Amino acid sequence: MSILYKQKLRNFRQEATEEQKLEIKEAFELFDTDKDSALDYHELKVAMRALGFEVKKSEVLKILREHDKNGKGLIDYDDFYKIMVERILERNPMEEMKKAFHLFDEDNTGKISLKNLKKVAKEIGEDLDDEELQAMIDEFDLDQDGEINEQEFYSIMNEHEF
Repeated sequence: MSILYKQKLRNFRQEATEEQKLEIKEAFELFDTDKDSALDYHELKVAMRALGFEVKKSEVLKILREHDKNGKGLIDYDDFYKIMVERILERNPMEEMKKAFHLFDEDNTGKISLKNLKKVAKEIGEDLDDEELQAMIDEFDLDQDGEINEQEFYSIMNEHEF
């Protein structure tokens, strides 16, 4: 990604949304399993993964080295928050939408079918019947083939500013 594009992206999104800030706080609280107001290596790795960042061991260790204030191998909430906001703002929105599309399109057909949508709804605990799910597909199925293709998905995401 070019430096110019990264700079434009930063200028466009200088601050995390309230929802993103809340997600960061919730991830910290949820994965601070020993409730010591700090994250150790394992807690940090899982919290970052929960926020959508796949990080290598070396990267987690580097973060801890750079932000460990007392030599105990821990990172406090303020540092965790700053790091996560920075990473969230550096994300490429188009890449994030592509990843999201592929989470739905598990069978790699290039389309989201009723079957795909049903599975995702079940996984996230949404109790929706086939009629409701089909209505969701029908609402955004611009080419009326009964499924949501990538372009239709991106239109949905952009329209609702996800």
